[in-house]
Amino acid sequence: MSNPIAKFLALDKLATIFRIIKQNGGIRASMYKLYRQDELKDGRLVGEDEFGNKYYENPRYFYSRNRWVEYSDKFNMNYDGSQVTAEWFGWLHYKTDLPPHQDPSRPKYKWMANFTENMSGTTGQYVPYSTTRPKVEAWQPKPKTSV
Repeated sequence: MSNPIAKFLALDKLATIFRIIKQNGGIRASMYKLYRQDELKDGRLVGEDEFGNKYYENPRYFYSRNRWVEYSDKFNMNYDGSQVTAEWFGWLHYKTDLPPHQDPSRPKYKWMANFTENMSGTTGQYVPYSTTRPKVEAWQPKPKTSV
């Protein structure tokens, strides 16, 4: 049982803040993480994918807020949800309680494509090439003739 005076003075909240800062690597690392992700959390590291993204869980938080991903530093501020692999997406969204590295029934066939992130809006996006003439042509004004 906690001390009621410490709880009244919010010293338990202060201890939680210090624990979160310590787990995130100190004040400087916590400020950087707060800048990148807009929140600081403490939790148990569940696993890491091949791109360096780290997946955490903390059952003290509300359901659907107790699992999260911290994107790799190599993405800097250019990270988005398409950089989470399908296996970890299922774990993050409670389709399974087992992380990908602990699930023996997860199929992996040689015909399955490797994960690629969505490149829309970047220079790596897919742009189809067409050899057919366009049906609608842009209007070109006639040049002025001098009289």
